[in-house]
Amino acid sequence: MVTAITVLGIGELARRTGVPVRTVRFYCDEGILEPVRSAGGHRRFDVTAVERLTLIRRLRGLGLGLPSIRQVLAGQRSVAEAVTAERAALDAELAALAWRRASLRAVETGARLDLLAAVGDGRAAREVLNGFWRNDFLGPVPADTVEMFLASSVPTPPEDPTPAQVVAYAEMVALVDDTKLRTGLRRRPRIADQAALHDGIGVACDLARPLVLAGQRPEPGAALDRFVDAYAVLGRTGDTPEFRRSLHTSLAVERNPRLRRYWELVGEVTGEAVTVGQAHAWLLDALGVQR
Repeated sequence: MVTAITVLGIGELARRTGVPVRTVRFYCDEGILEPVRSAGGHRRFDVTAVERLTLIRRLRGLGLGLPSIRQVLAGQRSVAEAVTAERAALDAELAALAWRRASLRAVETGARLDLLAAVGDGRAAREVLNGFWRNDFLGPVPADTVEMFLASSVPTPPEDPTPAQVVAYAEMVALVDDTKLRTGLRRRPRIADQAALHDGIGVACDLARPLVLAGQRPEPGAALDRFVDAYAVLGRTGDTPEFRRSLHTSLAVERNPRLRRYWELVGEVTGEAVTVGQAHAWLLDALGVQR
């Protein structure tokens, strides 16, 4: 009768798994494999080490690092979770490389080096823009309103951007880096119910979009009426010529040329025919016609 081998030497373990002996030693030194020592000081493994080392080899083959593998072996994370996390990290790396490639191409074709170098990658640029709109423009607003506003105001960097899109995004970052603009936005009169205000302005912008797309000059009409009404109702006042003149004055900072250019650039990044900001600028101009 032949007794099954229940204890393996390092050479046998390496042969069964296809992992070089030196790599097995490395995993032992890293604490991923836990052998016992024979009386002569040699590493010995039980048969479960075969399955464990095979899993390690496969995960390493997919590019997973030792920290992630340790979590899988410890039961802190499933294989699927570890692979998903690795894929997400790879996606981020590829996006950064695509941004860098487009930036280099842009410089090759004459784009400003200082403009692109100051931005970093797309993710960093997006964080700058998110910070501007959250802290300087919106102020204290319900979380769902913030997310809705940011979705239309801060476009997600394209996964494979063109040089023109990278330049546009970089210019957007440069535009909001203006102390005077930030200070003016923070000093605007605040309406308590910001969520309702943004809802009303959103409806007005939707009404204005086809007018902007058609090339119609800013003028009074249903879109402007809805815009003014959003402020008048929440301010508990009526829509009068005096109120419109006052509103036009209080919104002066929102007519800043930097913001107008910003919304043009959003369209260059997203491909939108009319951005919400361009519709908003049209309404601001129409409000001036009412004066």
